[in-house]
Amino acid sequence: MVGTIAPCPTFNVKMDCEGLRKAMKGMGTDEQQIIDILGNRSVDQRVEIVNMYKQMYGKDLIKDIKDELSSNFERVCVGMLMTIPSFLATQLKKAMKGAGTDERAIIEILAGLDNDNMKEVKAAYKTLFKAELERDIVSETSGTFKRMLISILQANRNEELKVDFSLAKEDAIELFDAGVNRFGTDESMFNKILCSRSYNHLKAVFAEYRCLASEDIESSVKGEMSGDVEDGFLAIIKCIKNTPTYYAEELYKSMKGLGTDDDRLIRIIIWRSEIDLQEIKGAFKSLYGKSLEDFIKDDTSGDYEKMLLVIVRC
Repeated sequence: MVGTIAPCPTFNVKMDCEGLRKAMKGMGTDEQQIIDILGNRSVDQRVEIVNMYKQMYGKDLIKDIKDELSSNFERVCVGMLMTIPSFLATQLKKAMKGAGTDERAIIEILAGLDNDNMKEVKAAYKTLFKAELERDIVSETSGTFKRMLISILQANRNEELKVDFSLAKEDAIELFDAGVNRFGTDESMFNKILCSRSYNHLKAVFAEYRCLASEDIESSVKGEMSGDVEDGFLAIIKCIKNTPTYYAEELYKSMKGLGTDDDRLIRIIIWRSEIDLQEIKGAFKSLYGKSLEDFIKDDTSGDYEKMLLVIVRC
């Protein structure tokens, strides 16, 4: 997997702090200077800048950014100054804050985390909000969707590379019998298999399932389930099959039609920028015949657009 941002080889933390301070000091703000620095540093380097800035000036860089900037440009800059676990923990808290819950944001984040990353996000959530992520999710969700999220949150997915093909065939039969081969759907069997088996194993299960059911597992889920449960299982399946393609689809959804889902757009681009954003860009172009950069140009503007394009093009 390949990201779009790599560590700056000429990184000088004190010079960057001085540059940011100068960009925000006095009348007016030099937004381009902020873009040039933050958009061209890795997350570890940006966190180092936050710490050194406080040491040099006795001020909180994130607070200064919030005071100087506004709207989506502020939000993307603030997100870039956090560790990825803290950023995702903050996004999860936001998804559960106030009236209503953004279930799609929750599953989009949790479906893309491996065991170690999940533990890091849970720890960051506890540090930031003095609360357990699992407990908050339990209070905000219900039914099969809640049970699916609880299973994922255990961060106990098998991560072995070796595949037991006889077990894969058994699992495919179990899924077939729990869905299209019975009246009603046994979602608990889907939960048990999709939330605990390794990615390699599940790819083999999906291949066996197609032979057995004469359709892809996604088609069966769409036919047997609905709402948040359907969205959740489809997100897991898509991440297992091809994670960059899943997030390319999510980016497209954030920008298609009237209005832009800026929360989703910012979240995915920041999060995946050092993981697989280069591959997401390739998948996006293949799926939609237009580059991610061009979509961003059509759906955003100003310094917000400039920052996103720097991250995407790095």
